[in-house]
Amino acid sequence: MTTTSSVDTSSAATPVVSIAGSSSSSAAGGSVIDVSSLVSQLVAATRAPEDSQISTQTQAVTTQISAIGTLKSALSTFQSSLGVLDTPDAFDTQTANSTDPTAFTATAQSGAAAGTYNVTVGALAAAQQLLSQPFAGGAAAAVGTGTLSLSLGGASFNVTIDASDDTLGGIAAAINSAAGNPGIAATVLTGSDGAHLVLSSSLTGAANTIQVSETDAGNALAALTYGSGNLGHYTQEAAAQDASFSISGVAYTSPSNTVSDALDGVTLNLLGVTNSGSTATLSVSNDTSSIESNISSFVTAYNTLVSALQPLGSYDATSNTAGPLLGSALLSGTTNQIQQALYSVVNTGSTTYNSLASIGITTNSDGTLSLNSSTLSNALSSNFGAVSQLFSGSGGVASTLNSELTSALDSSGAIAATSSTLVQQENALTDQENQLNAQMTALSASLTQQYSALNTLLSSLQTTSAYLTQQFASLPTVQGTPNA
Repeated sequence: MTTTSSVDTSSAATPVVSIAGSSSSSAAGGSVIDVSSLVSQLVAATRAPEDSQISTQTQAVTTQISAIGTLKSALSTFQSSLGVLDTPDAFDTQTANSTDPTAFTATAQSGAAAGTYNVTVGALAAAQQLLSQPFAGGAAAAVGTGTLSLSLGGASFNVTIDASDDTLGGIAAAINSAAGNPGIAATVLTGSDGAHLVLSSSLTGAANTIQVSETDAGNALAALTYGSGNLGHYTQEAAAQDASFSISGVAYTSPSNTVSDALDGVTLNLLGVTNSGSTATLSVSNDTSSIESNISSFVTAYNTLVSALQPLGSYDATSNTAGPLLGSALLSGTTNQIQQALYSVVNTGSTTYNSLASIGITTNSDGTLSLNSSTLSNALSSNFGAVSQLFSGSGGVASTLNSELTSALDSSGAIAATSSTLVQQENALTDQENQLNAQMTALSASLTQQYSALNTLLSSLQTTSAYLTQQFASLPTVQGTPNA
């Protein structure tokens, strides 16, 4: 006869395991209960409710930590767009323009005073160039050996010529490679009359003249010397000269065609002389183009911020899905601070231009901003200082936002505090998981011991039952007495 019973847990709707008799194929080696399977199912049923709770809480905390990271990153990116608007220096940008770019161009640095100036260019700075008398033997013919001393302006250097480089080509190469050469370039120019040594200065200005002398008391290289009282060996193809020009009637000379010390904050790049009797006009003004670009970038950056923050606190009624920071005081507080700065009226000294809306920045229905470039351009042209104050002054939009974001993103700020709390919660849940694992390990060991003992007992009883069955079967049959 085969007997079967079942063991249930309070959390299981169906039998967990069957206890089979000796005829069961699952009772290997005389075992009645599959202890390993039974214990595994009992432990799984015991830990399931708490495991589910820990997993749900951990997922929620992890999602919030990720959302806080998104918030922090989005705010930091937005703050980076404020650097070109949040201080008065950011608006202290000037541009310089020339009415005759063939005569000169100009650039203006911060601090350059706005104004209009008449400019006349009489001469450009030039570098000296010398052409030696011809050498009939050509570039490869020997010239002589010795030592040459060359100077350019106040700097000089020596070149020693020996038998390895005593040709015109060798001398040119030696000059070009000489240590201390301040800017004399030598080359050989060959014509129908022979080869010429060409010496060209890289430095403009009347003071930067070339001189060449022979310093070894010989005269083998005398045909290459040049200087005051000794001008016959070269023809001056270009004279060293200073640039001459005037700004608003004030004459000025410069050894360079790049002039940065004539008008404060302005660099002139002289390119050609003005026509006789005519002038060109230099205009220095606020660089409204760069400011417009910076403000446009600010609007774009804010719209990117809105796109990043809206999903964090949103709720989708269709899918019944909430953003990870829906109802978060941190998110709502940060958003409110930003919006208060955006919509504030700033004391700019102007009643016309004292808010973002007054310069063409308005809010759309989805919370993003739009920029009317024409309105902004008019505001900058009409009252540049007011627009500057609107963003960079005390209580200005950009300066206020930068201050608030710096505080929020600080290591002791609200975002860091919230993040720290969430990390602590995540660590606590990890500890709970570890404790649960330890408890379940202990429970598994205890149940294994109990059911192994029960298995041994059941196996013994099964053996006894089989023995008694055999004994009863071997008893002699008792014959009944027939009725008389």
